[in-house]
Amino acid sequence: MLRLTIVYDNEAKTGFTGSWGFAALLETEEETLLFDTGWDGGLLLENLKKLEIDPTSIRKLVLSHQHWDHIGGVPEVLRASPGLTVYAPTSFSKNIKAEIAKRASLIEISESQEIIPGVRSTGELGDKIKEQSLILDSGKELYVLTGCAHPGLSAIMDSALSFGKVKGIIGGLHDSKEFERLEGLELVAAGHCTTHKEEIKKLFQAEYVEIGAGLRLELE
Repeated sequence: MLRLTIVYDNEAKTGFTGSWGFAALLETEEETLLFDTGWDGGLLLENLKKLEIDPTSIRKLVLSHQHWDHIGGVPEVLRASPGLTVYAPTSFSKNIKAEIAKRASLIEISESQEIIPGVRSTGELGDKIKEQSLILDSGKELYVLTGCAHPGLSAIMDSALSFGKVKGIIGGLHDSKEFERLEGLELVAAGHCTTHKEEIKKLFQAEYVEIGAGLRLELE
């Protein structure tokens, strides 16, 4: 079982609140993991409550990159779920890493590595803006979960494809126009900072899913 729930996004499903930023919850049979926190931790916790998700069930937090709209909710998450293990790119500032380490177990990510069974980091990618994405193994095929995709679709997809066939991509795709890297996918769920969302929607009508807080996907 691999369930992905969008818990923070610019857009929101009925009954949820949207705000600039991104966060997604991953639930496997063994563990519950949070990917990014949006910028407003209070709003993130409200959306989790509406989904009937207890923050204390989250044991691992993965941060894609250091931008405020992805890590702003970190303090509230650390207070709501004591004893977390946080996976952050090595490129995070020394001060932010030191503050996280005061309240949680901090693991710095530079190379690709397994976070939990079925969930792997791409490792730090990119030049100007360092960012990690996640590679999700449903047991059949792979999915890619991105924060903002600053390193570009080619770098992210090449990393994921080294581990197997990719079936879908979920998350922010920033201003990428590498639409050819989306060809052949069965799921294209673009949200948050995706500049060319309407163009992607037109090109991949059958595969496209609109992201919003409250969206749940069973990945198979």
